[in-house]
Amino acid sequence: MRILVVSQMWPGPDDPDLGTFVAQVARALEDLGHEVDRAVLDRRGGPPTKYARLALAAARARRPDVAFAHFLVPTGLAALVAVRAPVVVMAHGQDVANAEQLAPIRGLTRLVTRRAAGVIANSEHLAGRLEALTGRRAEVIDCGVDLAAFSPSVTPAAWPGGHPRFLCVGSLVERKNVVRLADAFAQVGRGSLVFVGDGPQRDALSGRPDVHLVGRVPHDRVPAWIAACDVLCQPSLVEPFGQATLEAMALERSVVATREGGPPEFVAPGAGRLVDPLDVGAIAAGLREAARLPTPNPVARAAATLHDTHRQARRMAAVLERAARG
Repeated sequence: MRILVVSQMWPGPDDPDLGTFVAQVARALEDLGHEVDRAVLDRRGGPPTKYARLALAAARARRPDVAFAHFLVPTGLAALVAVRAPVVVMAHGQDVANAEQLAPIRGLTRLVTRRAAGVIANSEHLAGRLEALTGRRAEVIDCGVDLAAFSPSVTPAAWPGGHPRFLCVGSLVERKNVVRLADAFAQVGRGSLVFVGDGPQRDALSGRPDVHLVGRVPHDRVPAWIAACDVLCQPSLVEPFGQATLEAMALERSVVATREGGPPEFVAPGAGRLVDPLDVGAIAAGLREAARLPTPNPVARAAATLHDTHRQARRMAAVLERAARG
């Protein structure tokens, strides 16, 4: 089957961490024997006209059996306009949030889901939100985790503090709830907390005792940082899926994750703790409890294997094949 992947996020020379989960799916589909072409944007920023370039690239690509568009609007819309083949669209999170908040995007999202040959969402949580907006129920398939890249054999990075070692990976923005996490860590009173990432809330974290700001690191170095920690902490205000949480579990690390969104669908009881992201005391309790779990944590790895990216790619391929057959 010839598949055209259309995405507004793809790793590029200047932004190698952009859309790595989409590229991971494309590689897994190729590993399954499918022929994968792509029409993608591989850098952040730029004017809105970049989506016209994306549509033009999709129109100029070899005619596929099916197009696989990641993100509903604008990418899914561009694929439906430009590609002369059935289109399957996948919702990842921010696209659904945009539709919830903005009436014009909501109308276009309804159009895209109505005309698409298939719709996928990366969690039951997101599928429910999308169905409430559009009336169409998506098939739930997450992008999975590369069990080879996130293997317990990864060599740990040099850690700047003591045990228990808590790690947060991602942008330092309000949605990631990094300030409440730092406040909760202060209540724990021992160990070290490392933030890998950058963003506007960096100043609110700087200078705190035993809190270390590493900044952005190359994507291929993230597994080493996770391998060095005892607990990965992602108590986001809402998490449509929770990719970093799943990757940490694959590396046999316990997790503290938000109960708002996708993580309750895959964080097994022995793999970590789910917390109320608005309750600093609950986050602190989750940190203490997760730190008492074993490191390495084989329960976490076992739960993550159910989301092997090749398994998920086979499920996506079944949706794509149905769409290609009409």
